[in-house]
Amino acid sequence: MTRRDRSPEEELEALAFETRAIHVGQEPDPATGAVSVPIYQTSTFVVDEVDVDRGWTYSRTGNPTRAALERCIASLEGATHGFCYGSGVAAEDSVLRLLAPGDHLVVPHDLYGGTYRLLRRVWEPVGLSFTPVDLADPSAVNAAWRESTRMVWVESPTNPRLDIVDIRATAARAKERGAVTVVDNTLASPYLQQPLGLGADLVVHSTTKYLGGHSDVLGGFVGTSRDDVAERLGLLQAATGPVPGPVDAFLILRGVKTLAVRMERHCSNAAAVAAFLDGHPAVAAVHYPGLASHPGHEVAAKQMADFGGMVSFTLAGGEAAARRVCAATRLFALGGSLGGVESLIAYPPTMNSFPMQGTELAADPALVRLSVGIEAAADLIADLDRALAASGGSRRPDRGDSPRPPGVR
Repeated sequence: MTRRDRSPEEELEALAFETRAIHVGQEPDPATGAVSVPIYQTSTFVVDEVDVDRGWTYSRTGNPTRAALERCIASLEGATHGFCYGSGVAAEDSVLRLLAPGDHLVVPHDLYGGTYRLLRRVWEPVGLSFTPVDLADPSAVNAAWRESTRMVWVESPTNPRLDIVDIRATAARAKERGAVTVVDNTLASPYLQQPLGLGADLVVHSTTKYLGGHSDVLGGFVGTSRDDVAERLGLLQAATGPVPGPVDAFLILRGVKTLAVRMERHCSNAAAVAAFLDGHPAVAAVHYPGLASHPGHEVAAKQMADFGGMVSFTLAGGEAAARRVCAATRLFALGGSLGGVESLIAYPPTMNSFPMQGTELAADPALVRLSVGIEAAADLIADLDRALAASGGSRRPDRGDSPRPPGVR
């Protein structure tokens, strides 16, 4: 197809990620010329005919602000269909509704706590079952597989330990057995990784996190290029109504415009923080896929454009030291979310992994999770250096109050 044969939409889809993030679904408003998509704050649209079953009618079934966001994120994920929701777990819940009582899922053993709670407390009582395994171990997946297995749920990187799963290999194995692959791409964002291009059937996001990027809105997204799956998701979205309001859609769309530049800073800051923590006398282990020592480093380098803005680490002093570090930071605010411009520190056992307390999936009591923001890297490292000293670990003798590793400005 020549450029002359392309439609304006096809030409736009051929442009770079950064350009599509700003332009797909965001044409100037035809009525006013507004450069930003308007907030269509209405529940009802006037129709021309009493038998109308298309176009804008009611904001639960479709709203122009939400549609713009759905088109944009779908483009960034390489999906032909996109659906937005009021939260990330609402998006996950819609995907789980594709299954039937008696169906079984294989899920990662380092599973996001909200997903675990949704499966264990909501869906297991009505007939779904699931088995957590190390998805990076094919033999473990084989052992967990049942005749009733219909879905493989992937996180890569996982939350909170940042394990890496080979998405292409996992999706290929699932397809051979007639199961669909769902990838929660929240921690990577579409700027770093596009799971559909690696063979996944569906991609899920909490748009609250990197896509929104400013800790001021909740949202979720599901994308797919399977028409049959999209038809069912569209029905579920309209029938059950877990949709975001137009203001929420507007805020997330505004965040998406700067996703590329923010992710570059998140990644560079996280790499500097991980390098600082690696080998620190107070730190027992650093979980960051950008480190060559990470067991998933080679796979991450193959399927991701960069290694993300999350860093987890365990304290040599155990639980007490981890709690002291979480209480001692100043710039890293203690909070359970992630992906915002500000840096956050979390204690997974009692925060984001709380639903798994008392189970074999409980987080390591010495684990700390960082969502590294876009502040100056040197300031973030100095903050962690002070907090690690407060935890009872020794400070590095070659560092002062404002340590600056090579390349950190």
